[in-house]
Amino acid sequence: MSVAALVPTCFAGWLVYQSMHGPVGDDGAQRVLPLPSTSAPANPNEQTDGKAGSPTSPASGKPSSTDPQRKASGTSPAKGTPAVPPAAALLLSGKTVVIDPGHNTNNVNHTADINRLVDIGTTRKECDTTGTSTNSGYAEASFTLDVSRRVRTLLAERGAKVRLTQDGDRSFGPCIDERARIGNEAHADAAVSVHGDGSAAGNRGFHVITPASLHAGAADTRPIVAPSGLLGAALKSHFATDTGSAPANYLADGTGLMARSDLGGLNLSTVPKVLIECGNMRDAQDAAKFTDPKWRQRAAEGIADGITAFLQGKR
Repeated sequence: MSVAALVPTCFAGWLVYQSMHGPVGDDGAQRVLPLPSTSAPANPNEQTDGKAGSPTSPASGKPSSTDPQRKASGTSPAKGTPAVPPAAALLLSGKTVVIDPGHNTNNVNHTADINRLVDIGTTRKECDTTGTSTNSGYAEASFTLDVSRRVRTLLAERGAKVRLTQDGDRSFGPCIDERARIGNEAHADAAVSVHGDGSAAGNRGFHVITPASLHAGAADTRPIVAPSGLLGAALKSHFATDTGSAPANYLADGTGLMARSDLGGLNLSTVPKVLIECGNMRDAQDAAKFTDPKWRQRAAEGIADGITAFLQGKR
């Protein structure tokens, strides 16, 4: 199905989902709040350069025109603590978001554990993998955790309750079925799994994976296909705008969006969830972006802005 045909269908499904999960006003009616145009920087105290114990204060490189918080709050230069944003700026108040940093830097030391098979509904797959890396050795797991922490800071400043599936506090994993379960048990309004691809050199660009419609074993994605499609479309749009990256040139016909039924983290989700491959870590041009803290901040902005737009009923 083309993206043009997908969006209207997904929007109708999102309206049904939002009617069940949207915020409730004093009169008992669900609300879809407008998306303000002001925005605020992330808290640099929560950002790292992908190496343990080395915090950074990356500049975004460019202001995100879609970031609803970049001007609404900030930090105190003297104390380095976040200023309290005005109540009107907390446009995600009452929303819960789960961010899933792909893989774990310790997985390489626990091969027996991560090779254990788990049920993903359609089949059984390995608990987790070690992930990929750039040719210079920058690990996908380091990238995903760094960007996920930055996303958490941005969304928390907008009032959302944010949970990471792992925060560098696990000896390995978690397994893909547990990653889905964390989002389900949190009753997340949106969940995003952050990854970097490991394709051939020359293949570059990002893409967003949404759950295919299936009902098999423990997996039943039918209720979340439509809202996940809208989340994916919003994420694609804002990630491209905020990072300047193009959709992948090596799959999905260059649309940057594809549905898959072989990913346990999506198959077992009962909340709107997508996976973003932020680029190809094995391509030199994309790898230069992954290793740049300023670009990682823009990647976090793109993810946060996409989630915010979805939760506000925007694109």
